[in-house]
Formats: sequence, structure tokens, C-alpha cells
Amino acid sequence: MGEDRLGRRVVTFSCCRMPPSHELNHRRLLEYLKYTLDQYVESDYTVVYFHYGLSSRNKPSLGWLQSAYKEFDRKYKKSLKALYVVHPTNFLKVLRTLFKPLISHKFGKKVTYFNYLSELREHLKYDQLIVPPEVLRYDEELRQLHRGRPPPPARTPPPRPPLPTQQFGVSLQYLKDKNQGELIPPVLRATVTHLRQKGLRTEGLFRRSASVQTVREVQRLYNQGKPVDFDDYGDIHIPAAILKTFLRELPQPLLTFEAYEQILGITSVESSLRVTRCRQILQSLPEHNYAVLSYLIGFLHEVSQESIFNKMNSSRLACVFGLNLIWPSQGASSLSALVPLNLFTELLIEYYGQVFSAREARGVLGAGSAEAGERGGPLAGGCAGDGRTAGPTAPAVPPRPLTEARRPL
Repeated sequence: MGEDRLGRRVVTFSCCRMPPSHELNHRRLLEYLKYTLDQYVESDYTVVYFHYGLSSRNKPSLGWLQSAYKEFDRKYKKSLKALYVVHPTNFLKVLRTLFKPLISHKFGKKVTYFNYLSELREHLKYDQLIVPPEVLRYDEELRQLHRGRPPPPARTPPPRPPLPTQQFGVSLQYLKDKNQGELIPPVLRATVTHLRQKGLRTEGLFRRSASVQTVREVQRLYNQGKPVDFDDYGDIHIPAAILKTFLRELPQPLLTFEAYEQILGITSVESSLRVTRCRQILQSLPEHNYAVLSYLIGFLHEVSQESIFNKMNSSRLACVFGLNLIWPSQGASSLSALVPLNLFTELLIEYYGQVFSAREARGVLGAGSAEAGERGGPLAGGCAGDGRTAGPTAPAVPPRPLTEARRPL
């Protein structure tokens, strides 16, 4: 599991360890696939399929493939932005011809075939992918076999020191030094201000994609110190994508590498103590990170308060922002890490006033202050759930009418 160039989550599947057909319970396989994808379908995602390893011994029947395609309803297909098939064979080409009448033109455009693993680098953060060793060996064999036809080289930006006006890919300290000591980075403040004014009730805010070309153009303008007016683009999802991109391109995650293992332990904490544990973990953050995090989470809490309109409750926001706020110093977060990372993020959003109140009461700068006090328990939901939680909150933002019924924990 990793990310593509736009920060969308990437799910990988491989055939190389699939058991023989007579040992394979195809119904259970389908349930496993759906269970895995359910962790991602609340936001845009990409699938990488490693075809190597499929043989006559473990190949499912055409009837099963047809029924499986029908099982994956609109909720799976809508958020899927790309399906990358690596090491395709003639079997796949025949299969695509057979299934063409069943596959919509829109879905067919999402499928891309790659002959070599290196071709993925153009579209994905390849070093974050977990590629089975069997696939790596097969890819090397193909390279040796077709040595006269090397794959196209991956494009990488030339190394250079950051511009004085650089906004993306530089540290919070760099931004503070270049902006007269301002703690909140200009890009973050601009996107939050615009979204707060014009996007709080936009359905699917932060879930829907924006034009890749436009996002890169806005990044370029910011990095060159040129003015950006989001009204000129006529798409509220542009500033939403820019905000997520800014967080992803920080050299160190906003929650810091040091907090990663502590956050993974949140699921082992007793329910009634999880909010307190979140506060304790945040106490170890550098003051600057804490201030920026408080500003961001305060805004996301506002977004969640409008979920009756935007459909983005704290659970769905956590699925989008979890891996944008924290990731390990080496490699990518494992699938098992998603549950605690998203749970921690959901707690921050849902219980914003309680999580951030104690430190701000001591004078640390942030997005605002709130009355201290801990009421209710932690969240137990995930990306596949509705994310509604029990217990009232004490938000630091102006209170709004509750928009969702709450469920017991």
C-alpha cells in the first residue's frame, strides 16, 4: 500500500501466491477483495494488479470473473481512479475482448497496462509499494529477455535548493523563516480560508479529484511566489487538493515520525481513555507542529459539522487525512496500520475542543481555545463505517446544530 503522484491511496494485488484452483474458495477470495477495498472506497484510490503468477493451475473460471465484476458495484468503481495492470499476457488481452460488452467505456479508460515495474514510477511513489519478490524476479527476467527494448526512463525533477518563495516540499521552519515568523503556512491559510467561506457544504469535499494539470499549475504559482485566486478556477476541489498536496509533500509529517509508533498504539488503549491519550501524544509535538495541526483540525471539525450537506463526517475525513498527517520514516504504512492511524485522526477531528484545549490553555498558539473537559468515549468506526460517535463535543469553533444522530460506542 502506498500513494500515487496525487496522494491517492494505492492498493496492490498479486497472483503469484494464489493457491491452485481446486484449493481456492472463490467466494472467500471475493469477500477478501471486497473487504480490502472497503478500507479505501470512501476516497479516491488506485489499484495495481501484478498479473505474474496466474496459470492454468490457479486461474478462476470466466463465469466467476463475470460474477465478480458484477459484485463490485458503483461504490467501488466510482472512487477507483486508475487500474494499473503489470506484466499483462495474451490471456488478459483475450479476456478484455470477451468482457468488452460488459465493461463501460468510462471504466475501460481507467485501465492501463505496464510491461515493466519501472513504468509505474511515472504514476506512483514506487518506493512505497510492497512488490512480491516473485514479481521482482520475473520483471528482471523480462528485462534480460528484452534487453534491446529498454523501458522508457522515469522522469525525476532535477535536484536544486528550494526557491526563497518555495511553498511545497519544504519544512515548516523554512516557511516560518521566509514568512516573517508566521506559524501558519501561507498555502494552508489560503486554502482553509477559501474552503471555509465557499466549500463547507460541498458534497464530497476532499474526496473528489481535481484536475492534475491544474493542481500542478497552482503549485508552480505558489512556489514562484505568484498570486493565486481560487475563484479563477471555478472548482472548489482545487484548493481542497492543494491542501492535501501541501501536507503530503512536507519533508516530515505534521504529526512527526517520532509519534508514529505511539499513534499505532491507540487501539490498545481503553475506550474511555483514548481522548486523553491523544492529548498526551500531542504534548510531545514541537510547538510549531502543534499550532499548525490545531489550525487544520479545527477547520476539519467545522467541515464535519456540516456533514449533513457535504457527507464528510469525522470518519470519512479521517480516511482522507490519516496518511496525510502521519507516515513512517521508512517505507509505507501497512494495511494493518490504517485502522489506528485513521482512528487517531478521527478522534482529533471529532473531539477537537477536548484534545487541543489543555495545551492551548497554557498559552501555546493554535487555531483557538475551548473549555477543557472530557465527555464521551473514543471512536470505534473506520473508513467503511459511518463514523458517527457517542458523546457531545466542545468545539473551539462557533457551535452549529448537530447534523447526525450519534451511535453508542
